[in-house]
Amino acid sequence: MAWYREWFGEDYLELYSHRDAEEAEAHVDFVEAHLGPPPPRAAVLDLCCGAGRHTAALRRRGRRALGVDLSLTLLAYNRDIPRVRGDMRALPFTAQSFDWVLNFFTSFGYFEGERENFRVLEEIVRVLKPEGKFLVDLLNPEAALAGLVPEESFANDGREVAIERWYDPAARRLNKRIRIRERGRPPRAFLESVRVYSAEEVEIGLRWAGLEATGMYGDFTPTPYGRASERLIVVGHKPARRPAV
Repeated sequence: MAWYREWFGEDYLELYSHRDAEEAEAHVDFVEAHLGPPPPRAAVLDLCCGAGRHTAALRRRGRRALGVDLSLTLLAYNRDIPRVRGDMRALPFTAQSFDWVLNFFTSFGYFEGERENFRVLEEIVRVLKPEGKFLVDLLNPEAALAGLVPEESFANDGREVAIERWYDPAARRLNKRIRIRERGRPPRAFLESVRVYSAEEVEIGLRWAGLEATGMYGDFTPTPYGRASERLIVVGHKPARRPAV
């Protein structure tokens, strides 16, 4: 079974519990500052929304935000937030449904085949209205590899977590193996594996799909993107006419 079908459950929520509503509010501050004022009654898609913290932050500000995610476990968390189940390679929406598409927290590059990853960009193009805006939040590969911690372990309330990280240069994938031991439960092991992209690759891929990048940032403060930046956050739009590649 593909890693992303197994990992995004209760153990994932526990491991990333520090990614909270306060952080999501800061991210939405960034979005509103860098995508500009949305059209009246703008429809916003939180692509790979997980438990819905960004969807919730957007809706607290009066945005017509909807989340989509593949994990039923994450979608069941906080059912008051409007979300639907869907695969990002074949989104369950009609063409030109959204004014903004937002993809936070390294949710691009999951698939082993490059064609599958770029289908996600094609779907973003398909569901965006002409002149619609987008954000894609990625790891910066140079900083991620420079600061790679091969092994880490910690314990909390009888729960022991051991993490192993490694980079596969042939596949250009950053991998993480998570092993969990907990009293009263059998041990569990999960994998995260994400294809990492350089800024140049991202810009070329976006243009190939029919999107235009208008800014690259290294974090949500925001700081302009540089080789040492923690993140690679790309904002842009879908031109009214497809740009030449």
